[in-house]
Amino acid sequence: MTFVLNSRLEADTFFVADWPLCRVLLMNDARYPWLVLVPRRSGMIELMDIKAEDRILLTDEIARAGGIVRGCPGVAKVNIGALGNLVPQLHVHVLGRHPGDPAWPGPVWGHSPAVSYETTARDTLIAAVRSL
Repeated sequence: MTFVLNSRLEADTFFVADWPLCRVLLMNDARYPWLVLVPRRSGMIELMDIKAEDRILLTDEIARAGGIVRGCPGVAKVNIGALGNLVPQLHVHVLGRHPGDPAWPGPVWGHSPAVSYETTARDTLIAAVRSL
């Protein structure tokens, strides 16, 4: 089967890169440095659906994304989560948080409407991620 990105992820994110396992996306919410990793494997819903060797690679890619997010200005904490309640395709959120962000200290999901990136800020962040 061919990898197809869920339509909601497609609508809410920007393409950043394809790493060995995951498609790396930038969530379109300029309030948080927020990457989304989507394993490019068909039919993956839960973490346990992935083969053991891919789970190891996923963990490595989560750590890589976490290091990138942690390096963004103002980030005090990196949150990592794979919820999938609205989007059943397996995907992992890696986002930077700081005291004083709009949802702090609670979860960002459902807190408030996203604030879209301005083109220059988005392109600068995507270029920075691609360079690492």
